[in-house]
Amino acid sequence: MNKRILVAGASLGILGIILGAFAAHGLEKLVDAEAITTFETGVRYQMYHAFFLFILGGTSFVGVKIKKAVFYLVIIGVVFFSGSIYGLATNQLSSFDFKTIAMITPIGGLLLILAWFTMLIGIIRNKVD
Repeated sequence: MNKRILVAGASLGILGIILGAFAAHGLEKLVDAEAITTFETGVRYQMYHAFFLFILGGTSFVGVKIKKAVFYLVIIGVVFFSGSIYGLATNQLSSFDFKTIAMITPIGGLLLILAWFTMLIGIIRNKVD
């Protein structure tokens, strides 16, 4: 499980850097400054959670059951939160109207909050000091 978590963290990090570079250098001629700022918010949260997965994969403070729950909450949360933000920020470039699925953004945010809360509960319940 740890290897899967670490691979996912590295993958989210790599993709975050690529998307951040794209926002800084590729989007400026395609969308307005507000859309770029929005896109960068998605990148920032994706990177936060890439680091979170590295912490999760490298820790022994929580058990496998908690790690698995946090892992899935983070992956689905990032896809819903950051993914929908990427779509909304670049909506004018696509034939698909991402505004029709905009409600998954707060659901993704809630999943990310639940991931952190689950990690906290796992740490608190750990009997080892």
